[in-house]
Amino acid sequence: MDVLWKGILGGLVTALIAMASKRGNVLPGILPLAPTFAIIALLAVGAKGDAGGFRTACLSGARTIPAYLVFLGTCYVLVHVVDYRLAIIGGLAAWLVAALTIFLAPRFF
Repeated sequence: MDVLWKGILGGLVTALIAMASKRGNVLPGILPLAPTFAIIALLAVGAKGDAGGFRTACLSGARTIPAYLVFLGTCYVLVHVVDYRLAIIGGLAAWLVAALTIFLAPRFF
């Protein structure tokens, strides 16, 4: 049942973004800042009853903010050069590199 509620929450936010995109461009850009997926992740971790694990999940989520900014910046730059779909793919690739760097770099230093 937990998965169903999490799916409904994600679907509602997706529908809200799609509806908002018909009325302008700012609100669809702001809505992803709502912590929808963070809520889903924290609900899953919190259900285990481990406060330490919950705090670790919070910190891990916070560490992804720079990777999210890399994603948005890459999309912003690439859309002037390539189709928006390719800009999103390029943004995802840049996000992956940034996320791997953020989480793996400390192991090597």
